[in-house]
Amino acid sequence: MLEIVSGSGMYLFDKDGKPYMDLIAGIGVSCLGHSHPAVVEAAKKQLDQYMHTMVYGEYVLSPQVDLATLITSQLPDSLDAVYLVNSGTEATEGAMKLAKRYTGRYEIIACKKAYHGSSQGAASLMNDDYFTQAYRPLLPGIRHIEYNCDFCLRQITDKTAAVIMEPVQAEWGIRPPLDGYLQKVRDRCSETGTLLIFDEIQTGYGRSGHLFAFQKYGVIPDIMLIAKGMGGGMPIGGFVSSQKILKVFTNNPLLGHITTFGGHPVSSAAALATLQTLLKEKLYEQVPEKEKLFLDLLKHDAIIEVRHAGLMIGVELESFEMVQAVIKKCLDQGLIVDWFLFNDKTIRIAPPLIITEEEIRKACGILIGAIELCA
Repeated sequence: MLEIVSGSGMYLFDKDGKPYMDLIAGIGVSCLGHSHPAVVEAAKKQLDQYMHTMVYGEYVLSPQVDLATLITSQLPDSLDAVYLVNSGTEATEGAMKLAKRYTGRYEIIACKKAYHGSSQGAASLMNDDYFTQAYRPLLPGIRHIEYNCDFCLRQITDKTAAVIMEPVQAEWGIRPPLDGYLQKVRDRCSETGTLLIFDEIQTGYGRSGHLFAFQKYGVIPDIMLIAKGMGGGMPIGGFVSSQKILKVFTNNPLLGHITTFGGHPVSSAAALATLQTLLKEKLYEQVPEKEKLFLDLLKHDAIIEVRHAGLMIGVELESFEMVQAVIKKCLDQGLIVDWFLFNDKTIRIAPPLIITEEEIRKACGILIGAIELCA
């Protein structure tokens, strides 16, 4: 068991001072690396001012206002309102409630092999019995379709409140959309009056090569979920929509969604610093070049397939046992990699966006060396 005592940039350090290059960034959370100075400074400054207050709108809290203003300034006019929450899971829950409330419908369609969180509602969106059988009955009215299946879109009807979908399926081992697929989903939702929810919890904050993946594919959702990389290491999430849609949370009932710690001032301050840094340094514009270098270096006869969408990369091997052996060999050599929830034959690579060319070459050398030893 690896005991972490500190972190800086691309590296975590154990109690003996050994460095480990982190190629998963807490599943995409530490997009600026560990303990980024701007994020740490912003959190400390806010700590010196105040921490928790009522967050239901009773007070104007500048970290929340400034964060929401900066987020929406980067988005289309139809995504002009942000509801801040604690995590990606709560963002999913809030969006499900919002879709039902706005449309007056209860059916929600999700994709097979998708992950949107582990609470009761979010878990109901999973179709994998292994992860849900112990917690049944789940929410009624959930239907599942195959991702990238045009024919399946016929299941979206005027009874469907929302379709929730990752622009790139992450936990299935990185599955990008086929050309034109997301636009077909958008068109079908528009035809039936169904809200389209894009789960950008993993794909957001620069990981795809754009600030948000929907911008890469040119398809605008009605609701967008954000979290993970949002806080630069601090816990925070949100769902973004239009003021028109979110306004339904203000009546019948008056408090349509309640969250004690959502948009916590310290987390909001850290999130603001994270987004400011991403925009100032344009780290997401460097992603395609770094992605290409990974792809050039990740070559070995034992690799079955490399799937990718920016700095979200899946390296598929022959078995779970081989994946586990490779992960252990990498850890011994000071490199942290992982696997996927619904694809245990694939190694996950999702490094901080600050990773350099030299670090990419070093990491790939270690990984290919581990694959060679385990092949």
